[in-house]
Amino acid sequence: MALTTPTLVVLQLTGGNDPLNTIVPYGNPLYYDQRPTVHIPAEQVLPVDQQYGFHPSLAPLKPWWDAGKMAIINGIGYPKPDYSHFRSMDIWYTAQPDTMSSDGWLGKLVRDLDPRADNVLTAVNFGRGLPRALSLAGVPVASVAALDSYGLLTSLASVSQRQAALEVFSWMYDDGWQDQGLPQTPSTPSGVEEAMRYMGQTGLDAQKGADILRTAIDKYSSTTMYPQTAIGQSLRGIAQVKLADLGTRVFYAAHSSFDTHAAQLLVHANLWREIAEAVTAFFADLQAHNAADDVLMLLWSEFGRRVRDNGSGTDHGAGGMAMVLGNAVKGGMYGEYPSLRSNALIEGNLAYNNDFRGTYSTIVERWFQVEAAPIVNGHFEQLAFV
Repeated sequence: MALTTPTLVVLQLTGGNDPLNTIVPYGNPLYYDQRPTVHIPAEQVLPVDQQYGFHPSLAPLKPWWDAGKMAIINGIGYPKPDYSHFRSMDIWYTAQPDTMSSDGWLGKLVRDLDPRADNVLTAVNFGRGLPRALSLAGVPVASVAALDSYGLLTSLASVSQRQAALEVFSWMYDDGWQDQGLPQTPSTPSGVEEAMRYMGQTGLDAQKGADILRTAIDKYSSTTMYPQTAIGQSLRGIAQVKLADLGTRVFYAAHSSFDTHAAQLLVHANLWREIAEAVTAFFADLQAHNAADDVLMLLWSEFGRRVRDNGSGTDHGAGGMAMVLGNAVKGGMYGEYPSLRSNALIEGNLAYNNDFRGTYSTIVERWFQVEAAPIVNGHFEQLAFV
């Protein structure tokens, strides 16, 4: 398959997805021993073989498995698991388990894909805020809550008014007052000056990106019906931007909350139903436009859940699972499914046996043809799903 513009869609399952109730080890009696309440009955599981099967809410995605276009990555995680949502997410965002960092792995990838930052839309996040995975100084990223209302100073209807206001904004943060012969204030440290210039450029980049992104709405025509859910609308926005051919190579979205300490059976089922329906619509949309072959989708979560249920839900765990979907994916199970034997658990949790940086390395090198080591901070075993 000849790829012209390999594109990555990252979907974060925020809160800690339960791998045992996603890819269910229904053929292992230890699963039901450890999960007396929060389990999926064997007769409801969608089997992939005699040992494992999908949660029933994943039914819309099972055709991807049947077609050999879904990779399930078992036992994924990192050494010395951290059970804090924030720290664990930071580790995944930065590929730095041992040190604190603000440089996101996707930010580094975007810098390599567009080293001169010629396109302010090389990366687009759908959601509020900016995931640290995309954060890197000098790398512009558009973060969109709603495509039709995205932008700075949108209350100014006049394009000329908006541009004039943004020029003042940039001038304020770029020592423009000095060029105008205005009274000078005491000098500020060079680091502060650089930060202020960066803020000014960020504002201009954001508005430039917003003006371009809004053109995607008029260019988009589709008969695909997306679910009226937050993740459904985020993936519809991603499809709009992808089909507008704006040069975006990395998309990001998130769905929450997978932090199922209570009422897990209902909550987890609803979350996966929403994801499965949205992802199915997204790829159907791209397929209808002959635009799916260059798209890879990664689904990940910051950690798994504890093996033993608490009677209503499950608590924070360690080893988890991830998925990769796409027409170019070589489907199958990757990594060993973690043992459920008591002597193999770590503090009651599944032991990780598959470093997440190996999955990142696979995507960076085999999909984007970019050197992975500087991005993931080392050399890790790659998988054969691409």
